[in-house]
Amino acid sequence: MSFDSIPVLDLSLARDAKTKPIFLQSLRSALLEVGFLYIKNTGISDELVEEVITQGKAFFSIPNAKKLEVQMKNAPSFLGYNVLGNEVTAFKTDWREQIDLSTPHPLPKSTDPIYYNLLAPNQWPDPNLLPSFRPTFESYIAQMSTLSTSFTSLIAEALALPSTAFGRFFDKDQQHKLKIVKYPDLSTLPADQQCQQGVGPHKDSMLTSYLLQASHHRGLQAQNLKGEWIDCPPRPGTLVVAIGQGLEALTHGVCASTTHRVLSPAAGQGARFSIPFFQGVSYDATFESVDVPQEILDIKDEVLRKQGERRVDDVEFTFRKGKWEHLGEATLTNRVRSHPDVGERWYPEILRRVREEQARERDEKAKAAVDGGKVTDSMSGLTGTRKEIAV
Repeated sequence: MSFDSIPVLDLSLARDAKTKPIFLQSLRSALLEVGFLYIKNTGISDELVEEVITQGKAFFSIPNAKKLEVQMKNAPSFLGYNVLGNEVTAFKTDWREQIDLSTPHPLPKSTDPIYYNLLAPNQWPDPNLLPSFRPTFESYIAQMSTLSTSFTSLIAEALALPSTAFGRFFDKDQQHKLKIVKYPDLSTLPADQQCQQGVGPHKDSMLTSYLLQASHHRGLQAQNLKGEWIDCPPRPGTLVVAIGQGLEALTHGVCASTTHRVLSPAAGQGARFSIPFFQGVSYDATFESVDVPQEILDIKDEVLRKQGERRVDDVEFTFRKGKWEHLGEATLTNRVRSHPDVGERWYPEILRRVREEQARERDEKAKAAVDGGKVTDSMSGLTGTRKEIAV
């Protein structure tokens, strides 16, 4: 049957040889049946987590003029500050503001592929206003980079693969990304724009994402295979792990990439804050798969059989073989789709193609509604909304 709750895994069990097999079995079940999970005892200190939350919230309190100094559209990297209501998911406005950061990289050379523009220095807020912001987030990103690499090795082992199975998909100086997100409550939105969409239904792009829910608010929901929305409330001392479409593609669909969304806080509840970390993959990677053992494929088939062999899903799959030569091309296009203001300034031709594709998607959706609202199996349809989680 389809999941009705989000599993909680204790990462400390994976550090003990006696309990590691139990952990790997639980992780396998979460990967095959849910695609969304909590992890606790992550190894990241409580002190660092608290400072990350403090500094993240403080960013949104600096003057707007200072936030705009590091606005995302200032550079072609899609790093920097994004103003409220300036991002789109599933053709609707996302009511949030955020700043995007990443592991540090120098500016690309003029001879590099265009998607290398995604590799660039961060736009940091004024250190005179937030002197601890940069060192706090550089430390957190570095520790999360280590955690995500270790967790991906555990995923490999849970699938009866060598722990290094996914290593070839990472660069030596692999870029990982992080967002700091504020979702205002409905009372602060324009009267004619009080939509509940903090961020619309989407799947994560890469391998794994790790969300720190930085306030007490509910709002994050994952969609099960029946199409039902399951709450994923904040749990102290945990991170929420979301499986990305990249991992689903690499594992022949064994690891499920689960659609999720965020509802805006109700009027009077105050702003919701979250800090998701995204494990990156080499932009030069091609859409090849790892050799998942047949026994794991058989288990996945049995899971699907019990669930009716059909995924009811508000978002279809992204990584379609034959459409993109490299992951970087798909990622850059996805970013233009989500941030058309950056596309207008730096990538007008890609934005033109995106808008043509969106027009076709709208026409197809309208036709499907007329024809009876057919649902496409996301494991075979291989098209759809692409986003990095910001939940």
